Amino acid sequence: MSITWADRLNARVANSAFGRWFRLEGSGHVKEREGSRFLTEICAGLTTWAAMAYIISVNASILSDSGGPCVCTDADDPSCATDADYAACVQQVSQDLITTTAAVSALASFLMGALANLPIGMAPGLGLNAYFTYSVVGFHGTGIISYREALAAVFLEGWIFFALSLLGLRQWLARIMPQSLVMAVGAGIGLYIAFIGLSSGGLDVIGGDTTNLVGLGGCTADNYYAGLPGYCQHGVLRSPTMWLGIFTGGVLTVLLMLYRVRGAILIGIFVTSIISWPRDSAVTYFPHTDSGDALFDFFKKVVTFHPLHKIGNAIDWHYGKGKVWYALITFLYVDILDTTGTLYSMAKFAGLRDPVTLDFENSTIAYCVDAFSISMGALMGTSPVTAFIESATGISEGGKTGITAVTTGLAFFVCVFFAPIFASIPSWATGGALVLVGSMMIRNVREINWDYAGDAVPAFLTIIIIPLSYNIAYGVIAGVLSYIAINGIPWAFKKLSRGRIVPPTYELAEGWAVPPGGLMPYWLKKVLGRDTNPYPSGYPNNSEFRLERRDTGRHRSASVDTASQDIDKHKALEMQEVESTLPAVAR
Repeated sequence: MSITWADRLNARVANSAFGRWFRLEGSGHVKEREGSRFLTEICAGLTTWAAMAYIISVNASILSDSGGPCVCTDADDPSCATDADYAACVQQVSQDLITTTAAVSALASFLMGALANLPIGMAPGLGLNAYFTYSVVGFHGTGIISYREALAAVFLEGWIFFALSLLGLRQWLARIMPQSLVMAVGAGIGLYIAFIGLSSGGLDVIGGDTTNLVGLGGCTADNYYAGLPGYCQHGVLRSPTMWLGIFTGGVLTVLLMLYRVRGAILIGIFVTSIISWPRDSAVTYFPHTDSGDALFDFFKKVVTFHPLHKIGNAIDWHYGKGKVWYALITFLYVDILDTTGTLYSMAKFAGLRDPVTLDFENSTIAYCVDAFSISMGALMGTSPVTAFIESATGISEGGKTGITAVTTGLAFFVCVFFAPIFASIPSWATGGALVLVGSMMIRNVREINWDYAGDAVPAFLTIIIIPLSYNIAYGVIAGVLSYIAINGIPWAFKKLSRGRIVPPTYELAEGWAVPPGGLMPYWLKKVLGRDTNPYPSGYPNNSEFRLERRDTGRHRSASVDTASQDIDKHKALEMQEVESTLPAVAR
């Protein structure tokens, strides 16, 4: 087999200081990542960007529903749903959010790759932005606090997370949570996102109902109940934009995903948008109105840098309002489960998790980058930043190092200068993407322990309450409290009866214990001179675990499989000898 120019380039890069920093194979680093190649990492980064780029328009669409810093002065309509001046202000906020989303995604992804050396893309999180908009600020500012005050809560949350990450608390919380509950939160957020995609903020398939709360939507504006936009009196499912979004943003995207076309979600969004751009069609995004003319004038610029007119440094720095602290607390525990859990899950999928301590490489740096990005995002006017599950697409294409994330960040930086294009993507183009992302997140239910009611019931309550209450926090509270109550009482009976009174199916309960490794992060143990080896005496060291390639046998892209990170066969007997010294750990 002849050596190609790509082989030479990969070898030359690996043998440089750049290659040693990112631990490419052949770099000579003691912890070089097997199978990592420079050009493969570049391709993986572009793949991740193509899978994530939809967030630029989707995030702007969701957060603009909060109204941003725009002020509604209509006493008869607190949401200013029909106020033309307010609508123009909201449109300006949406254009600002396009720039912000691309910029903060570029910054966060670049730092995650360059500092933490992880192949994980970062951007404002779906679910978190919905919680920010609909549960905290409210539609057009009708929530518990203003947009500016909510940004203040997010900014402070980032620095609190930074401190928690440095002290190791955030990593510890991610490892100690019952796994069925963690999986349920992700699944519930998936349903929540899908519901948003089906409602008026997306495809408009689901609308309001004066009797049953929700019902079918998709009617034209002249068929709404008087004074109730979104409530169809008759003519449901007749909106041309709804059907366009269903077929091009939904069905077409799914077909592309079936054939593993890279960037399928992005392609579906742009096909729908391009069809919606001509002005004289029934599905146009630029009607011949004052607002339509303003949108079209901005769209015609194509390539330009759009500065932040409304949302740049819009934080209200006064923390004296009690509801700001309430929002801060809710952001904290929602983020602990959502952001922390997603970052942990992606690191696990990349094969960088230690199967004993359940921690992953450079976890402290990764969580600090995430926390810093949350605060920087607040300064630019957006909701909390998180690791994206779409990073799995790049990992599946062979991404193993931070070069993947750096490439993703650079691609997002280029998007900053295409704000007019991304600002002209209609909601019916992104609605299908939200539904499909929700369908990908719901797969978490497969990893919930449905065989034991003590695990299944709290997980189910979490999943169902998140979308029905339109609030992630309420679902988390329901899940945690029900888990403590349902599992705490049998545990107490078992202790008091010395093991005689236990449920008949108790052996089916999900194993749970504090993973080895303790609470302190590695750097703090080093400073204090503590033992940095988390393994019991005689247990194989972490360096003996090797990443392996998954052979699926079903023509899937090769990817790292953490389930295949087993000890070599010749160590099996040694493993059995020390197994009894280890506590049961969550899956």
